[in-house]
Amino acid sequence: MSEAQRAAIDAMLRRPQPQALRSVEEIRADFRALMARMIVPDGIRTTHTTLGDRPALHVAPADTPRAGTILYFHGGGFVFGSPETALSLTGHLVARTGFEAHSVDYRLAPEHPFPAAIDDTLSAYRALLDRGEDPSAIAFAGDSAGGGLAVTTCLAARDAGLPLPAAVVAFSPGLDATRTGESMDTREAADPIFTRKAVERTGAMYLAGADPHQPLLSPAVHADLTGFPPMLIQVGTNEILLDDSTRLAARARSAGVDVILDVTADVPHVYQAFAGLLDEADEALDRAALFLTQRLRAAGAAHRQPE
Repeated sequence: MSEAQRAAIDAMLRRPQPQALRSVEEIRADFRALMARMIVPDGIRTTHTTLGDRPALHVAPADTPRAGTILYFHGGGFVFGSPETALSLTGHLVARTGFEAHSVDYRLAPEHPFPAAIDDTLSAYRALLDRGEDPSAIAFAGDSAGGGLAVTTCLAARDAGLPLPAAVVAFSPGLDATRTGESMDTREAADPIFTRKAVERTGAMYLAGADPHQPLLSPAVHADLTGFPPMLIQVGTNEILLDDSTRLAARARSAGVDVILDVTADVPHVYQAFAGLLDEADEALDRAALFLTQRLRAAGAAHRQPE
């Protein structure tokens, strides 16, 4: 790992912030500008499409894809972000695995508060199933709020009686709208991106008065994960959402779920987006790709009939 790389990224993320409270439009524009600086790999092709009743970005290898689908949910606190801002993440997963990905453009708060995002991601999963895709060849993946959606969409699918996907990958997931994790305070000085005040502001936009003490909003605290597919959770120590990941992993273990908790020291929120700029990001994506290829292959083999 490179201390110089980590220091440079930390300095970039700690750029001076305006004193005035930013509007939602300004937050969205700033995030687009930041994510436009991320490196998108060669060897992929993108197509705008529709999944369920929402726009989506189809990301595929330039060559023939292997059997398997990643249903990706972008980050942005449920208020900002898009499939395009997450393209460095989906692109690197596709390039490393050979699977195709569908990145869902779910509705955002405050225009569309909870449960709009989950309704849209569940609808996208239904659309894959309805067109005949095998759930054993589908993985959910996401970053930040989208990492939370990878978990809560599983909950919603289970509650709806749908078969669950073969695997879940969550990068720095947001999993606790109650904001009760100790890291919300103990890691605030180390976090170059978020403060408690900032996440509580965008969180309130998404909640719109809903009680955060429920599984679809705070799965790290309230969800029963019984029957969940294998999970890989990756998080850095320099983020206030650290305890969202550690507590969800503990709940998964207690429910008998196969879970890998991958904690990397001295890296920020969704550090995987810095692939090509940060050694730890490339290493984490390599581990995520290995997890996905192992799980989708194993799940597919389990569903094949003997000859």
